[in-house]
Parts: sequence; structure tokens; C-alpha cells
Amino acid sequence: MGPLPLRMEYLPVYTARQARRHKVRPGITGWAQVNGRNALGWAERLEMDVRYVENRSCPLDLRILLLTAAPMLARSGISQPGAATMEKFRGNDQGR
Repeated sequence: MGPLPLRMEYLPVYTARQARRHKVRPGITGWAQVNGRNALGWAERLEMDVRYVENRSCPLDLRILLLTAAPMLARSGISQPGAATMEKFRGNDQGR
């Protein structure tokens, strides 16, 4: 488990806290994916990634694995309204 990798172009616009998501190896699923996926705003999604880094454990990884199947099968949270997947991350000026 771990935060999903994002585009390299986003690196310069992370806050110091958001950049903490890179303290662990990227994963195939994560806390943000089981709690809304792309339907979340960037601030909320990145905060969930950081909370995962701060609280990672085997029980949390197991919980994420078990919770991953439901959103995938329901195809929920795939995109934000008006976007194919998710709007481009531009940093904190987005207000999300």
C-alpha cells in the first residue's frame, strides 16, 4: 500500500506537508482511493496520503486492501464532475 504515484510536474507545487507522501514507496491502492478516489479534491486527497504515511501499519494496509474491492466494482469516484478523471493539480491556489 501507499499513495498512488502522481505526475512529476506536480512536485514543485506540493506544500512541505503534501510532499511527505513521498516518504513511502508508491502503491497500487491507498487510503484516498478507498475514500473517494478522484471525486475528492486535491487538498483532501493529498491529506489522506499524508495521514496514511503518518499512521501506516499492517492492520491499516489490510483494511485498505479489503476496502479496495468495493469502489472498484461499483466504479465509484472515477472522475470529478466535468472532468475525465480529475482536474490538474496547481497547488494551494485551487481552494480544494
